[in-house]
Amino acid sequence: MKRRKFIQSSALVAASFYISRDLFAHPKGPVYGHQDMRYTLDTRWGTLDSSRHPVKDCHEMVQDKKGRIILLTNETKNNILVYNKSGKLLEYWGHEFPGAHGLTLANENGTEYLFITDTEKHQVYKTTMDGKIIMTIDYPAETGHYTKKEEFVPTETTIADNGDIYIADGYGAQYIIHYDRNGKLLNTFGGRGQGDAHLDNAHGICIDRRQGAPSLLVTDRTRNCFKRFSMSGQLQEVISLPGACVCRPVIKGDHLYAAVLRSPDMNVSGSGFVTILDKNNKVVSNIGGTAPVYNGSELQPMQQAEKLFVHPHDVCVDNDENIYVAQWAAGKVYPYKLRRV
Repeated sequence: MKRRKFIQSSALVAASFYISRDLFAHPKGPVYGHQDMRYTLDTRWGTLDSSRHPVKDCHEMVQDKKGRIILLTNETKNNILVYNKSGKLLEYWGHEFPGAHGLTLANENGTEYLFITDTEKHQVYKTTMDGKIIMTIDYPAETGHYTKKEEFVPTETTIADNGDIYIADGYGAQYIIHYDRNGKLLNTFGGRGQGDAHLDNAHGICIDRRQGAPSLLVTDRTRNCFKRFSMSGQLQEVISLPGACVCRPVIKGDHLYAAVLRSPDMNVSGSGFVTILDKNNKVVSNIGGTAPVYNGSELQPMQQAEKLFVHPHDVCVDNDENIYVAQWAAGKVYPYKLRRV
């Protein structure tokens, strides 16, 4: 009896030792980022056999309710690559999207769908999770802003709780086009022009619910900022990010994450990093970028500090708060994984 108790006690001590050892273990490899938003980098996470599953530009990524990481590429041998969180390929599909650019996940009463924008076909598609196209949105001639489809070059979508669809025409006329769930036009706002209510390179869009009432965050990439609009299109706020040519805003919990394509402006190639903002939209960490510095309430210019990335185009934050980074014009590299430490 004493021997059994001794063995049980020894097992508990050993288990406690290994748990403590894991809790206080140092991360393997360099750590990047600032404050408490710091990460290790795995550049091999998403690598596959390029002869079987090639990529061109890895444009965007989302995580579905099953925990799978879904990548959109403009390679028509496999526009969609579906990974698990360990980087194993689970499935692939898609040959119809030569200009595959924007990827958004929508949940309708427990059923998930994907929205894909195509900059070459000048269309937006709603698909099932296995690739069946169930809605196509063509160029919005009814707005009066477009005379031909080539003027409409959609880069991103976001979907409201009621199913309304917002499309960012980030490579076209720079409008945000608002449809109901059935594709009926409801509103347009933004558009190319001077003044804060207008946009230039409206590359991304998402719905921000962190403050309670939902609002729209829209990228104004060449002007180094995000702009907040009401759901009906009234400008509410400009979030200045000097030196950061940001792609789409991605919200997870209280934080806003974004890939920075180039810094300090669009003329410097190979100069990207990843930025993270807190609930108050203050930059708290730059992965591969300079440390965020504020002079009072004014953020000082940021730029790439370490050559971790070439042209980050999107980030996906999983349910463990790890970050996956998809890159454009980066030598056909597969996504990288940043593990939170």
